[in-house]
Amino acid sequence: MTLVSILIPAYNEEEFLPVVLDRVASAPLPAGVEREVIVVDDGSTDATGEIALAAARHSNGLVRVLRHERNLGKGAAIRTALGAARGEFAIIQDADLEYDPREYPKLLAPLLEGRADAVYGSRFAVGTERRVLYYWHAVANRWLTALANLASDLNLTDVWTGYKAFRTALVRSIPLRSNGFSFEAEITLKLAQREAVIYETPVSYHGRTYEEGKKIRPRDALYGILTIARFLLQRDIYADAGPEILDRLAGARRFNAWMADTIRPFVGRRVLEIGAGIGNLTRRLAPGRQLYIASDIDGEHLARLAARMAHRPQVRTARIDLGRSEDFAPFRGQIDTVVCLNVVEHIEDDRAALRNIFEVLAPGGRAIILVPEGPGLYGELDAVLGHWRRYSEQELRRKMTEAGFELERVFGFNRVTRPGWWWNGRVLKRRTFSRLQLWAFDRLVWLWRRIDRWLPWPGVSLIAVGRKPGTDQTR
Repeated sequence: MTLVSILIPAYNEEEFLPVVLDRVASAPLPAGVEREVIVVDDGSTDATGEIALAAARHSNGLVRVLRHERNLGKGAAIRTALGAARGEFAIIQDADLEYDPREYPKLLAPLLEGRADAVYGSRFAVGTERRVLYYWHAVANRWLTALANLASDLNLTDVWTGYKAFRTALVRSIPLRSNGFSFEAEITLKLAQREAVIYETPVSYHGRTYEEGKKIRPRDALYGILTIARFLLQRDIYADAGPEILDRLAGARRFNAWMADTIRPFVGRRVLEIGAGIGNLTRRLAPGRQLYIASDIDGEHLARLAARMAHRPQVRTARIDLGRSEDFAPFRGQIDTVVCLNVVEHIEDDRAALRNIFEVLAPGGRAIILVPEGPGLYGELDAVLGHWRRYSEQELRRKMTEAGFELERVFGFNRVTRPGWWWNGRVLKRRTFSRLQLWAFDRLVWLWRRIDRWLPWPGVSLIAVGRKPGTDQTR
């Protein structure tokens, strides 16, 4: 059973809230989907809070009510609701009857099918029914949408729509700062920066006039512009340092292509990638494979992977913990290549991890293992990333041989950044990378690829290619 959280920010909506709650409770949902309703009374000065509490008392647990002591704004109310949401997915439902809860199935379909991370209900897409109202509001909305699209490189038709559905874990992992209606611009830019898969679907719109209680004002357009400028210049999309570092590395596209090109000659037709993350290497290695299983232990990463790779029928996702042999059981005998880059160092018992990789491979299959090189380089960056250790070549060779592998090659990778890693992690004790440093490094990857093997010191990483003895009878 899938749970969807319906988030209702409400400020002085005593006239409309009872009808909204009735419609939300009776709205159709796809088969196998249940709902919870979270109302946030955003410091209302009328009977909104009392109405919400009365509805909760008679809802048999369906409705929960949270309250702000003073009015903070729509964005703040949504943050509060998100903190309490238990659903895998969430829908924002305004409390003013402008959006029709009967359209929930349209919003949820791309999410339930694993094709999307977020879905926007557009008032301006072809095929919508909408009340005809303010011309200048429509002009401002289109201009602001165009500006947000320019900043985020999207082609949405309605950034300021009040109907947004999304995977709860994804949006909850994004630091949201805007208290007012600028939330709409902020979440759009940050979803784009997280490379979320966004879909748009037409929805009907029954707008209301200012006399009927419409709350957005012309000044909110200015706040929206300032918000777009702020989060275009300030990449603020992760709350924790570890994912933030990984995001910065993911942005080094030329470097990721270099890594993929380095290991591609050893990759076979039936591949298991361990620790695929959000698919930075998956997208480069999966094309042309017979089977590609992208695995991770993070549910958020797996959901992102499923959405990003939905168009590739040969790609599957799976939750695999490198330290748990039972996670590999369903795939034994199917795999001719295991790709495991920057994962083994996260496992305390790395010998058991290497044995698990060995066991899942078909005879004759290869394991491609990349680990951080140089025990003397271990510093703050390693600690933030959750590394138990950095390896010497001798240690990696010994442990892979003990696991049963015949080593084909062991070689250093990315020598060029070793001085920088030492300086940042050991001397300056930094806990993250400078975006400027990474940007400059990535632009010069064409040069680093040519000179890397000639540098007189070891690499930041070691790559080992090990073969399981025997012949693959499935080829």
